[in-house]
Amino acid sequence: QVQLVESGGGLVQPGGSLRLSCAASGTVNGMYTLGWYRQGPTNQRELVATITGSGSPNYADSVKDRFTISRDNAKNMVYLQMNSLKLEDTSVYYCNAQRAARAYWGKGTLVTVSS
Repeated sequence: QVQLVESGGGLVQPGGSLRLSCAASGTVNGMYTLGWYRQGPTNQRELVATITGSGSPNYADSVKDRFTISRDNAKNMVYLQMNSLKLEDTSVYYCNAQRAARAYWGKGTLVTVSS
């Protein structure tokens, strides 16, 4: 059982940067793929970025070259560095930990991109 808590959301201007953090209460190791998702137009959660236990990242096309996902297994943390933010990046961002058939979710942190 893993509990995830996101932080770092807030208001930022277009073109600005923000770093999201997610702390896991349980041990996060190579058995877990970690990721960030956000609420889509139809209220479904859409993938933003994932990172495997071995450190291989995967990004949605819409955020490639702008966002960077990273993890620190020793600290049970996963991060999302968001640069060159756009209005359409506005969403609630959720932290995810996936292990086999189990998926754990945080409650989300709101990112608002507005001028």
